[in-house]
Amino acid sequence: MNILYILAAIVMLGIMVTIHEAGHFFAARLTGIPVKEFAIGFGPQILKWKSKKHETQFFWRAIPAGGYCMFYGEDDAEGSEAKNDPRAIGNFAVWRRIVTVFMGPCMNFVLALIVAAGLFGMVGEDTQGRYADYPLVVTVDSAGAAAEAGIQPGDHLTAINGQDALGVTDDGTTLRLSALIDQYGGQPLTVTARRGEETLTFQLSPRFDASLNRYLIGVTLNPGYVPGYTGISLPRAFELGANYCVTAGGTILRSLKDLITTGAGLDQTSGPVGIVTMIAEETQRSAEASWRDAVITYGELLVLISVNLGLFNLLPIPGLDGSRILFLIVEGIRRKPVPQKIEAYVHLSGYVLLFGLMIIMTYKDILKIFR
Repeated sequence: MNILYILAAIVMLGIMVTIHEAGHFFAARLTGIPVKEFAIGFGPQILKWKSKKHETQFFWRAIPAGGYCMFYGEDDAEGSEAKNDPRAIGNFAVWRRIVTVFMGPCMNFVLALIVAAGLFGMVGEDTQGRYADYPLVVTVDSAGAAAEAGIQPGDHLTAINGQDALGVTDDGTTLRLSALIDQYGGQPLTVTARRGEETLTFQLSPRFDASLNRYLIGVTLNPGYVPGYTGISLPRAFELGANYCVTAGGTILRSLKDLITTGAGLDQTSGPVGIVTMIAEETQRSAEASWRDAVITYGELLVLISVNLGLFNLLPIPGLDGSRILFLIVEGIRRKPVPQKIEAYVHLSGYVLLFGLMIIMTYKDILKIFR
């Protein structure tokens, strides 16, 4: 893997985390909450300066993959600092603190929207696309029915039991090939395929996947769709970008629900090393076609990961922004804060849990690299 793409992946993560922390910072400024420190990057210090007006210390650090926004009294588990320092965040109105905390994840959504709109503005809207070829087999599950029957990556699947498999169903919602497989359930199928200039037939029986509640033959497909793009206005670009972000968010939430309820997708979760590797590999693969494709892929990944980061931070998991907002809502209802020591211990337990999970996932990611 080219070091250029690894650096690009690290910079992407740095941008998303910095934008997140900048959301906290600017919301604090707007609501009148003093900020103690703000850093871009982490690790060894490169530059440091102090705002004379606001007394905020700014840092530029060596590793461009993160950042932080620190408030006065934030690390005061006993609450003694808040009593003696009017700048401590706990002394400000609950609504001001909720806005400040919420704007971190919110800025991840804003970043995703701007990048998505930029991509649609650059590429255009697909208004003239068509299904120009039959579904192409991209990968074959070695333990699936298709592999046992002899289907290979690169085959075009043209028919199921003699029924044409080109395109999608009449309502435009499902790949016709998938609909035909669903139609026959677990019954034996005759699959017709094109391999180069040859036409081949395969006999197989789909297998039921309980997590997806459907029958599968064990392949991933490129549907053979060729887009046809036309130029669009800026408002339309933002409309399409917003729809893309909402769709991405819905997919992420459904995947999270499946992960929690059934464990589906657990083997596909990754830590920072795995995410960086995936971004670098996908961007490099797209660059083999053209730099334009690489830019589009890079932007799409930024949108998806930024939406993911925003949603994840809003979960009520100790140590995350969602948990802090929950404590602030409780404080607003009770009209007095939860004891500082209790909240500190709750967040500390979350940090320990998240740090432990990150170590485990990083270990898994490194093992995958060297397999």
